Amino acid sequence: MSAVAGAERAAAPHQPWDEPDLLRDQFRQLLRYRALIICGILLGLAGGAWLGLTANESYVATGEVSLRTPTADPFADPAPMDRVAMGSERRTAVSDIVAERAAQTLGTSESVGRLKRGLTVTNPPNTQVLRFAYSASDPEVAAQRAGAFVTAYLANRQADADETITQNVASLEGQREPLLERRDQLQAEVDTLVEGTSPYDLAVADLSQVVGQIAELNSDISALRALDTTGGRVITEAAPPSSPAGPGLPLLLGLGYVVGIGLGLLAAWVRLVFDPTVRSAGDVTRALRAPVLGVLPRAGRDPDQLLAEGRLAEEYRSIAFRLAYDEAFAQRRRLLVVAPRGGIDTPLAAAVNVTAAFAEMGMNALLVEADLRTPTLTDQLRHADGVRPGWAHAPARADGGGWPAGMRVPIDAGESGIFDLVPGRRVRNVPRALTSPAATELIGHADERGSVVVVLAPPVLSYADAIALTDRVDGVLVVCDPAEVRREDLARVRELVVGAGGSLLGAVLHSWGNGSERARGRTVPPPDAPAAPAPRQERPRDARGRPGPERGEGNSETMGLRVLDPAEWEDGDPHHRI
Repeated sequence: MSAVAGAERAAAPHQPWDEPDLLRDQFRQLLRYRALIICGILLGLAGGAWLGLTANESYVATGEVSLRTPTADPFADPAPMDRVAMGSERRTAVSDIVAERAAQTLGTSESVGRLKRGLTVTNPPNTQVLRFAYSASDPEVAAQRAGAFVTAYLANRQADADETITQNVASLEGQREPLLERRDQLQAEVDTLVEGTSPYDLAVADLSQVVGQIAELNSDISALRALDTTGGRVITEAAPPSSPAGPGLPLLLGLGYVVGIGLGLLAAWVRLVFDPTVRSAGDVTRALRAPVLGVLPRAGRDPDQLLAEGRLAEEYRSIAFRLAYDEAFAQRRRLLVVAPRGGIDTPLAAAVNVTAAFAEMGMNALLVEADLRTPTLTDQLRHADGVRPGWAHAPARADGGGWPAGMRVPIDAGESGIFDLVPGRRVRNVPRALTSPAATELIGHADERGSVVVVLAPPVLSYADAIALTDRVDGVLVVCDPAEVRREDLARVRELVVGAGGSLLGAVLHSWGNGSERARGRTVPPPDAPAAPAPRQERPRDARGRPGPERGEGNSETMGLRVLDPAEWEDGDPHHRI
């Protein structure tokens, strides 16, 4: 499957079944900000510990009262629940009137508002029960004040009932007074009339009616006076609590831990949203609309050795095989290796190792260092071998031209085989040198059967050199560190490459910083600084007097790049090894 097809799939809109993968990818990106998450957890734990240690211990005493309406028969069926407005009763229980009665019961001079501060009255659902809860720093005080409020509320409720009955009785007695006077008048009139006469009968009838009304009023008065005005009964006495109320220090620490995780994840998410850099291979794929061909392992990388070993070498071979069997690359076999920004050190190592992998596959590989501003490959060879090649210290031409004519050098890549190198050199007019017929003819070497050309160019967004080479090379491989490059940089790289007529074959990710020499502990010399002479090391010679292979510790052969002596080749053919 080609990289172009992978890029088209990456450019297509995400399907619904991609959402779980995106969520997992975002969660993994959140975990990159472990410092923020840990700071959030520590902040939550500190807040929970502060609340647990600084908050005063509070004791809560609770008393419960079952309410009832005034009744003449306490053993009769209980009144319906809607007879008592529990909302009004709860409001009455926390009123100033009840608080004043409680203060009188306690005998305290504390203000009503301050006394009510620790009181809470609730009504359990579907009950006629009021629950009085009082919190205080002393359990005894909490129990006393809860009991005082319960007593004050019941006394206030009974006093209200007694006052209501008294008013009703007085009203009925007021209605009875004129009837008593009328009764006395009619009784005197009946005594003066002759029994059996019509006036006598009328007076007796009126007297009987008045007497009946008086009897009815007397019955109502008696019924009111017989009512039990007890407002309710205490079903739970307020006792001193044995332990303080509240969550406690362990629970507060647990809550602080949970809240801290939430704060840390929120901070990490905000940081992720406003972070312009890419943090995963998926972000690189979406920004470049090209697949990630490989992720270079961090372990085992020797900054002073160009040729990779172990896992790193296998990853380079995997990248080369994916490119070799890609349809878009197989048509022209030209590869431009660049970085978005920063130094060229890591793209240089990638270009060298990919070229060596192509040579190992039996291809006629050619590596072209098209960095004509600050070429560094000569320094890399010096650091790899300990011997500066002859062409590395050759003085540049006075006219600044001559690149790349006559500078192809066979390179021994160790077990990978042999490939040709065209090193870069400083020239006066870089754009003219890159677009010269000689450079075009050099890149056209890939048109030969079994050949491949790998071109190393400066960063795309630093110089236009890579864009000038894009229409000749076509295939572009981007080498970047996802923790250092920005999403807009990758999008800009794609715009420039596609606009110049090239195609992005893919990306290679690493985690070695921006690839500059400073990041590796070395300082890049200025362009006009003279090259420092490389320390020469005495190398063992064979029977014919030729330099033998370098040996490191344990007598293992050095795997760095080595410039071959023409005497080592049979009939001057650099591709036929003795």
